[in-house]
Amino acid sequence: MRSAMRGYIRAIDRMNRFIGRIAMYLVFVLMGVLLWSSLSKATSTPSFWTLETAQFVMVAYYVLGGPYSIQHGSNVRMDLFYGDWSPRSKAMVDGFTVFFLLFYLGVLFMGAVSSTAYALGYFGMEPFGFFGDLFLTLITEGPSAAQEKLGFLERSSTAWRPPLWPIKIVLCIGIFLMILQALAEFFRDIEYLREGDADVA
Repeated sequence: MRSAMRGYIRAIDRMNRFIGRIAMYLVFVLMGVLLWSSLSKATSTPSFWTLETAQFVMVAYYVLGGPYSIQHGSNVRMDLFYGDWSPRSKAMVDGFTVFFLLFYLGVLFMGAVSSTAYALGYFGMEPFGFFGDLFLTLITEGPSAAQEKLGFLERSSTAWRPPLWPIKIVLCIGIFLMILQALAEFFRDIEYLREGDADVA
């Protein structure tokens, strides 16, 4: 059991470290979009795509970089007493408060999945069943049959009107990765309380 926990921690850490470092480069994409937006306004050149693109890149940056920040403890924390506690006390508190984080992320994930299903034209009450049926159809019958199961694809209400489902899928993936990383941190705290070794990576 202990080796399985350590293996899980290492696997999730490596995956989210890799994805987090790639997500960091989205800052440069965002800078380019904002720079183009400023230049287009200064030269009176219409650029309908910059607002949504900047928003989509920011969402991708935050949700794909979220697991990396959880892993390195760089997420925002309200600290009144925590900084003065011993590493063991911090591990105990973190092991308890992670359940609040998991609940919050679970609710966010459910909402993101429902929103993604809506963006793909599904208006029912069971989005997970919809996605299960969609992926099963994709595997067994091919892309054309799966495409027939999609409804009217949701688009932005702005002049550019980009489809919203790609960024909503990224949102689902990022929140799911944060859930996996929160579980890894919980297992890391358990290992630390057992053995006093916080360096499980």
